[in-house]
Amino acid sequence: MLVFLLVAGVAYPRVARRVGRYQAMRQASAAVTQVAPKLHDGDLIFQTSQSAQSRAIQLATKSEYSHCGILFRRGSEWRVFEAVQPVSETSLTKWVARGKDGKFVVKRLRDAETVLTPTALQRLQAAGQQYAGKNYDLYFGWSDERIYCSELLWKMYKTATGREIGQLQTLREFDLSHPAVQAKLRERYGKQIPLDEKVISPVRMLESQELVTVR
Repeated sequence: MLVFLLVAGVAYPRVARRVGRYQAMRQASAAVTQVAPKLHDGDLIFQTSQSAQSRAIQLATKSEYSHCGILFRRGSEWRVFEAVQPVSETSLTKWVARGKDGKFVVKRLRDAETVLTPTALQRLQAAGQQYAGKNYDLYFGWSDERIYCSELLWKMYKTATGREIGQLQTLREFDLSHPAVQAKLRERYGKQIPLDEKVISPVRMLESQELVTVR
């Protein structure tokens, strides 16, 4: 009996996690099936990440959205190109399932029909591929050596179309007062916080006048 209880105590949480992942994938698959006909190559997609740093990003930027990627169709499947560790792409269904509560927002360049020509889309993908495989930038620097999610999308669009999606800020412009934010800053920078470093946040892209909402 004791052995059974010990095994069950280990197994049940694992089963619960598996069931949770299965349910998240089912819900994500249904959501993707619904939204897929509305999507275009080059659309930007935003979600609330469940990563360790997401809460600090939300607090500092005063937005629930803490992660973003860019959509491209590969054959019959929609894929998300994103800056994670490392920069890579994943299926849209897995990407949606990974976010908090499976919620997401899709945005599109307001004049995409005229700007995102086949040639421009090729440039956009090529602009992204130069970052493929690069490490995620935990320090949110503006160099190309490492890169974070919104920086990747901003630079791709700037390179391919000349458009700046969202207003650049400096780190000092964010709300750094919350203890969770301060703890993350100390963890990353110690006492040398680069307050004047250029930064583009997911919410600045999300709220950009250059974009319109698809979903």
